[in-house]
Amino acid sequence: MNVLSLIKIKSVFSSLTKITKIKSILLMVILSSLLLSGCVKYDLGVNFNSTNNGELIQHIQLAERITLFSSDYLSEWLKTLENQARSLGGSTQRISPAEIIVKIPFTSAKELQKKFTVFFKNPRSEDSNNSEISDITSSLVAEDRNFFLFSRNHLVYDLDLRSLAMLTTKNNNSIVNLDFSLHTPWGTRNIENNKNAIKPEKHGNQLIWTLKPGAINHIEVVFWLPNFLGIGTLLIIGFVCLGFYLRYKLLPNPSIQ
Repeated sequence: MNVLSLIKIKSVFSSLTKITKIKSILLMVILSSLLLSGCVKYDLGVNFNSTNNGELIQHIQLAERITLFSSDYLSEWLKTLENQARSLGGSTQRISPAEIIVKIPFTSAKELQKKFTVFFKNPRSEDSNNSEISDITSSLVAEDRNFFLFSRNHLVYDLDLRSLAMLTTKNNNSIVNLDFSLHTPWGTRNIENNKNAIKPEKHGNQLIWTLKPGAINHIEVVFWLPNFLGIGTLLIIGFVCLGFYLRYKLLPNPSIQ
């Protein structure tokens, strides 16, 4: 399996458990496919372009084996994702009956936190008969401090995957590869002051964390973003000051008739 995101696994199983009539069968099919062939792909990316512009991107691709057993139910589930995305101001692109790309924009760290929480809400309280998959819990806290031209962002993400210990072999080799990525214009400083912290791999301006099934995963980063509104305001003030300087200091005064 290629790059995956465990955040997506939580979303998938949480969404599937809402379909009560086929919950047990569908979960069994997907779990069997994961365990036997690793044929489900989940990609999640959080992209920050500036202080006021970012996007949460989710790419879900299910294997043909799964669609053969439960095409009608998966189609219903994908439609649920589309409705969720639209309710949060996002958009979706259906590549195939078993593949979808979800994009949810945000304009601040606070809005990212709010939309993330809503989109990945755990439905445990809605259905007391959920399986152990519902024990996957996540928490994302995003804060920013504006310094006019730039903003300092602090992101903390905790993901409890202890209920997925069954996906890990005795040699701690995971049957599935689960990744979470963060893309920013400039470098990001990873903080490892927590016993559950995991180290990322750096690929240009992107950091990728490999998440560990069967454990609690802690991600904490600090990064700076340009504030284009503040930069634009500063440029306008600069042009105005330059105009006054040229008009009253360098150019001769017009003769009085």
